Amino acid sequence: MDGLNGKVIIITGASEGIGRALALSMAPLGCKLVLSARNESRLLSLAHEIESQGEPPLVFATDVTSQSQCQELIDATVEHFGCLDILINNAGMTMWSKFDELSDLSVLERIMQVNYLGPAYLTHAALPQLKLTQGQVVVVASLAGLTGVPARAGYAASKHAVMGFFESLRIELAEHNVAVTTLCPDFVTTQAHKRALDADGEPLGQTPIQESRVMSAEECARMMLPVISGRNRMMITSLRGKLGRFVKLVAPGMIDRMARRASSSGY
Repeated sequence: MDGLNGKVIIITGASEGIGRALALSMAPLGCKLVLSARNESRLLSLAHEIESQGEPPLVFATDVTSQSQCQELIDATVEHFGCLDILINNAGMTMWSKFDELSDLSVLERIMQVNYLGPAYLTHAALPQLKLTQGQVVVVASLAGLTGVPARAGYAASKHAVMGFFESLRIELAEHNVAVTTLCPDFVTTQAHKRALDADGEPLGQTPIQESRVMSAEECARMMLPVISGRNRMMITSLRGKLGRFVKLVAPGMIDRMARRASSSGY
């Protein structure tokens, strides 16, 4: 992973799940990490764990839905480390409710703010620095950004927006040699599922996922590392996700049935 050694890297949503696993995987590689999330106490706990493996990280609590806080995160990173090489937009939230059962439509707005506008705000603040370093923007999207998922329509909409945004941004940034990498995991075991918003806009409190059947955050992070290091265009973590992109072109009804089964079974 020579492409990551010495790089200044911001990871949002670093307090748990994929973000935390990425941070723990990157620390021994000589990365200079900036850990960001809303929960500062969890970030500090993670930072303490990382200090035994590599350079002490910078902890900076941030709500990515705030444009001013996004700019403050970039400013703090440059002040502390002198530059920015890689921005990993990982912070996100999800939902679990059929649309016709949704009683609180603000769920749709909240998810779009975190999953789409948050990465857009932070990337906009980071671009002047990334152009200087010919760096890289990474976004953790989802298979739900490539196909519809029942009971998660608002989440899928936000991830479709993310895919369209960063696909467009890749073309715009090519002349500046800034790479754009989109990561599309299948179901992953994370705390985010327990906090998925229900029909009333409240956290579920328990995961609807059969966690024994899905990838761990640690395994997902290990798959992501070489893709990020290689400045690759895109990664889909599962075979069904890779096959689904092509099957959808010729047999879209089959993909609909697969998505329905996966959602109803929690996998």
